[in-house]
Amino acid sequence: MKKTTIALLAALSLSSSLTFADYPTKDIQGIIQWGAGGSTDTVMRSIAPHVEKEIGGDIILTNKTGGVGAIATKYVNAKAADGYTLLMGAENPQMYKILGLSDIDYSDMIAINVLARGTPIIVANNDAPFNTMQELIEYTKAHPGEVKFGSTGPGGLTSIVTAMLDSQVKLDYTSIPYNGDGPALTALQGGAIDVMPAVLGATIEQIKAGRMKAISIVDVEANKLLPNLAPITDALPGMKSYLPWGPFFGVFVKKGTPDEAVEKLQAAFQKAAFNKDFVDLMQKRGFTIMNISGEEADYFLEAYRSTSSWLVHDAGFSKFSPEEFGIRKP
Repeated sequence: MKKTTIALLAALSLSSSLTFADYPTKDIQGIIQWGAGGSTDTVMRSIAPHVEKEIGGDIILTNKTGGVGAIATKYVNAKAADGYTLLMGAENPQMYKILGLSDIDYSDMIAINVLARGTPIIVANNDAPFNTMQELIEYTKAHPGEVKFGSTGPGGLTSIVTAMLDSQVKLDYTSIPYNGDGPALTALQGGAIDVMPAVLGATIEQIKAGRMKAISIVDVEANKLLPNLAPITDALPGMKSYLPWGPFFGVFVKKGTPDEAVEKLQAAFQKAAFNKDFVDLMQKRGFTIMNISGEEADYFLEAYRSTSSWLVHDAGFSKFSPEEFGIRKP
């Protein structure tokens, strides 16, 4: 009986090894944290066809929104750790624990690839009565509660940028939440909101087409895509202590995923990120390609979590202290 059990376990182990040696043997599900048309969606739908060619299988992309990306993150974490369900996300999970949104962040997953990062920008409706960061500050102070800021919820780019602003100048505005930067930017163009922090890659085409106006680049220097746009540090020099900073976009799997599947996914995404079409699109949209995995990705993710978590906590937006989760102070 004992020999039979051992033989059966050995056979199952061999079968499992062969299965993942042939990975993938079925479609891979790519779960995108945010809605269609936003920056995360753009990056993931741009890289996916090139990954499919490298890995020899189909990736079925699905937008699963809600909870500042937490619904998608929890969904992937509830699936089997078999490499067939990918989380295609942005920076938001790195603040989930301190915001009380989830007990999972990227330190609880395996990074397949941190593909790219973006540069934040502040954009406004064309009819907004301000054209520069200084004018925005002065107008908001003179009209407390009137200016409508678009938001994608706690933990996202908008909340981090507004936390930075709050550390420098106290502004009384009305925050209007949206389920992703795609819907929020549509609302901005329609006049439902006045201004919004967003990522350059999601706004550059609309700015160039004259559908919205750029107020300030959230960086320490001008950006080559908008060379005449002043950096935010011109109006708020104290912002230099936080910058450069920007959102990022990455692909993750549940911990416990077999090494064979992880290695094949990492190799496929790494090669795909060098594809000329993907590189050209990222550069055109103002994204900086990172293309990192393994220890390099883990180091980047931990540093990002540290900086952003303490920034949000110090601004009074967090539910818990980063210390409760062992998040070091930068």
